[in-house]
Parts: sequence; C-alpha cells; structure tokens
Amino acid sequence: MSLRDLRRQAGRCVIAGFGGHTAPDDLRKLVAEFDLAGVIFFARNIVEPQQVAELSRECAALAREWPLWISVDQEGGRVARLKAPFTEWPPAVTLGRSKDEALAERFAAALAAELRAVGINLDFAPVLDVHTNPANPVIGDRALADEPELAGRLGAAVIRGLQNNGVAACGKHFPGHGDTHVDSHEAMPVVEHDRRRLEAIEFVPFKRAIAEGVATIMTAHVLLPAVDQENVASFSKSVVTGILKQHLGFGGVVVSDDLDMKAVSSTTDNTEATIRAIQAGCDVVLLCNTTPAAQWQAIESLIRAVERGDVTQARMDDAFRRQRQIKERFATSFQAGGVAPALELVGRAEHRAIALEMSAWR
Repeated sequence: MSLRDLRRQAGRCVIAGFGGHTAPDDLRKLVAEFDLAGVIFFARNIVEPQQVAELSRECAALAREWPLWISVDQEGGRVARLKAPFTEWPPAVTLGRSKDEALAERFAAALAAELRAVGINLDFAPVLDVHTNPANPVIGDRALADEPELAGRLGAAVIRGLQNNGVAACGKHFPGHGDTHVDSHEAMPVVEHDRRRLEAIEFVPFKRAIAEGVATIMTAHVLLPAVDQENVASFSKSVVTGILKQHLGFGGVVVSDDLDMKAVSSTTDNTEATIRAIQAGCDVVLLCNTTPAAQWQAIESLIRAVERGDVTQARMDDAFRRQRQIKERFATSFQAGGVAPALELVGRAEHRAIALEMSAWR
C-alpha cells in the first residue's frame, strides 16, 4: 500500500468535531489530507434548518474518494442538538412507558425525515442501555426501559424507523452503561457484573439490534472486570472483537464513544487512545472536542502504528470494508446525485403530533 493510501485509510477511521457554523479551514485541510470518515455536529454548529442544510452540503462536498458521515446525537429529551423549529422530541423513556413499538417506529421515521432534510445521514441513537440503576447520572430517561426485552423490542423499532427512512442508526453504549453510578464524561465507570448477568440483561438489546441490522454500534468507556480487568471496553479486544464482533456476530461498524471524555482522556491522550481503540476492533473513533492539531496528530499516530505493525493492515482493511458496506447504503446525502434538502419536513404538524403522543407518557 502506498503512503498516500495508508494516510487516507487512517483518516477514514476518524469522525471529527469542529467549531463554527461553516466548515473551517482546519477541517478542510484535514479532509483534504486524510479523507475523513465523517464529521459530527453539536449545538455549537447549529443555528437554524437552512444553515444546517448548507453546512451538511459544505462538509459533504469536501469528500475525496468516498462520502462522509454527516452525524449528530439526536436522541430526544436532554440529548438533542437540533432544537425548534426542528421537532423537539420527548425523552426515550416515554416510549418505554408506552410499550408501543409502532409509536417508536413512527417517531424514528419522523426523526429520520427531519435529519435527511438537512443532510444528516448518521444518528447516534438509540440508547440501548438497560436502565437498572436509578442513581445512574448519565443514562436515566435516555434509556428506553429498565427491562431488557422491552428495551430490545423498542430499540429494534427505532432502528427500523431510522434506517428504513435513510438514516444509519447507532446502538449505544456497548457493553452496557445502564448499571453505573459514574458518568464516563467525568470519570471511569465500572460494571461489576459477571458474564452470565451481562448475557441475561446488558447484551439483550444489542442482540436485538444486531438481528435488526443496525448499521453501527458505539462502545462505552466503562471497565468490565469480568471480561477485561485492565482495559476500558473501548480499548478491549476481548469486548469489542471477542464479544461484539465474534460472539454476538455484529457485522456493521463499531464506533468508539468520544475519546475526549475524561474516562479515557484523563489517562490516555488522543494519539494513544486512537491506536488502542482501533487495535481493539473499533472501526471508527470519535474525536469531538479536541483541536484540529490534536486530530491531525491522532491520525498521524495511527499511520505510524500501522507502519510499525502495532496495528495490522488486516485490521485496517476490515475497518474499511465494514464502513464501505454501510456507507454504500446510507452516506449519500448531498453527494453528487444525492438527495436535495426538503426543509418543509422540519417541524411539520404530523411530527409534532407524534411528539405530543409520546409526551402523554412522561
């Protein structure tokens, strides 16, 4: 493989965050050099629907040899980057209280319509964590249910609603962040369950999601001593490759949670974290809140790791293959011949009616 091809292959393992309401020069240089996997939008990038659509088009036009993920966290409730006039959705727990799979699928179809209207092709939803710990500071009402089978059924319905309407879904946070009392944005949570319990509770919604054909699954920055006493799940080959890919048979794209979260960043810099996540079996890493220079360094470090043999070429090829399969289906927004914006779908009355129906279950 030529150095040029290796540089682009490494870049295709990163989804990058950035600042501003237009694509900055630093992002343009990063994509030009490395052909990134994609970008992620936060509230700092969003003003109103027309601006989001233009930003999506601008970012998509930067793509070199393959389309970019234009991604966002839009779950509903307290994790929603797109505010009014986009439809403002109640938290996922309302679906769990309703136990209504049809409602969950209608919600996700409406959500997908609004995302596609502004050029977003990957939504980091649904949350598949089983909310078994009422003291959990980070999951709470983001979870669909406190019962694994119900969480799995409703999660599968959300995945259908998103993916049948052109938006790749992401089940998160594997292997399960529901029974923790620490927020991984702030410190390292530990899940003190044995393998039997994990199979019976935490893994159940992910099994349903995989059976439903979920495009991507996000790893959690949690420690799982029953499986790996040393490595956080996102850096654990036993968790990512051994359990998720081999045991559960997930054939899609594995995405790390943001490597800038303190559960990992307090002990591991972006460069080392990127290498360790890819070694473990993550196909893409999220670098959401770091500087463009640090994103550049992380990609360069991955290139050097491949050259040294610390990350195998087979591992890189597998990551590329998995992304290519998913992108061929979903990553078409605003590409040549792609879908034109349909801003009239944003906040339409039918969507607000679904949100109101969900709100009855608060």
